[in-house]
Amino acid sequence: MKLGRLNHIGVATPSIADSIAHYRDVMGATDIEEPFDLPAQGVKVCFVNTPTDSGMNGTQVELIEPYDESSPINSFLAKNPAGGQHHICFEVPDIEKAREEFEGMGKRILAPTRIGAHGTPIFFIHPKDMMGQLTEIMETPKESH
Repeated sequence: MKLGRLNHIGVATPSIADSIAHYRDVMGATDIEEPFDLPAQGVKVCFVNTPTDSGMNGTQVELIEPYDESSPINSFLAKNPAGGQHHICFEVPDIEKAREEFEGMGKRILAPTRIGAHGTPIFFIHPKDMMGQLTEIMETPKESH
């Protein structure tokens, strides 16, 4: 497995609106995308884009808020009421090949491959198999984001 681009850092939050204000007012973020619902994954999502010198988007901060009481991030927020870093996400060119390689190494994949917030296939690897960090693997989007 070859390390791909760090696409985003997922940050769980009890309020996307409050988190947007924080990134805008405290961190100086100027490129914040419109929040949207992703009910299939039980979350509301908003991307904060970081700048780079090349003009392309840098690594994103993915703000994730529970969609409803059944959201998988509710347990994280119960332990971390103010929110916090939830996961990191790396890109790979071929999601199925990456999944096979991780499984071949004995890494525990948490669910079937599915479509993520960027509209590309994703899966998550158990934190206990990834140095304590929940890790998302996503297929590199075909167009610039």
